[in-house]
Amino acid sequence: MMKTVLVTGFAGLHIIEGSMFEDPRGVFLKTFNQSIFSGLGLETNYRERYYSKSHKEVIRGMHFQTPPCDHVKIVNVLQGRILDVVVDIRKDSPTYTKYFSIELNDSDGRFIYIPKGFAHGFKALTDNAIVEYNQTTEYNRECDCGIRWDSFGFDWQLSNPVISERDNDFCALNDYSSPF
Repeated sequence: MMKTVLVTGFAGLHIIEGSMFEDPRGVFLKTFNQSIFSGLGLETNYRERYYSKSHKEVIRGMHFQTPPCDHVKIVNVLQGRILDVVVDIRKDSPTYTKYFSIELNDSDGRFIYIPKGFAHGFKALTDNAIVEYNQTTEYNRECDCGIRWDSFGFDWQLSNPVISERDNDFCALNDYSSPF
């Protein structure tokens, strides 16, 4: 049975444990069930799914889409381990500008449910870390946005991370005027 397994202290942000079954053939993991998600008060209408494959010490983020294309996002790890990080950019939230991080991996069945109004990113802890994303809106270039990965006080514990030019060019959190 899927359930929220960790209180995050951030409204709408959930760590969910999927239904995992293991037998001599391997593992089967259910990451979505509409009835269960509805029962937990979670979004059930997903419009886009994709994945990334990252080398160890890659940082991707901190990404989000602005209204009207903002979205709920579910992130799970299909292979390897990551340090997943979110920042609350909802101006009226008591946790505005605060961050939350958690290690996600391919073996414990946990994933993160990220509500609208959060910037998201991660650090790959292993080579070939495959991360799957499910989103409630489709990608829209005009609404694509982010904040700089090193601008909100989080210690990534890397001296020389691999970062895209795009992610390095985002403005700092303190310089961003949030529409959320």
